[in-house]
Amino acid sequence: MKLQFNAWGFRAVLSASALSAALFFVGAAPSRADNDDCQKRIARADHKLHEAAEHHGWNSPQAAKYRHQLAEAREWCWEHSHRWWDEDGRRWRTDRDWDDHDHDRH
Repeated sequence: MKLQFNAWGFRAVLSASALSAALFFVGAAPSRADNDDCQKRIARADHKLHEAAEHHGWNSPQAAKYRHQLAEAREWCWEHSHRWWDEDGRRWRTDRDWDDHDHDRH
């Protein structure tokens, strides 16, 4: 039995492989982008909270506003990637174990 080389079949397999590889790498990019966005959101909210507390006090309306933004940022991260950035610990956390009142007083 002699095998024949089918140029069209080879091209189809090659094209499908290239398309699969491209989709694999494109699909992986948003997850990295989500992690970076998540980390930036939480870091920014945490920084603004500390700035507001320093200038206006921990019990000020400004600090309450940023405390709320920090809780929202953590919730957003949890909903999108089931992990959140612990700015104080400088690490990713995979348990939904943050305390909404951990920045009430510092």
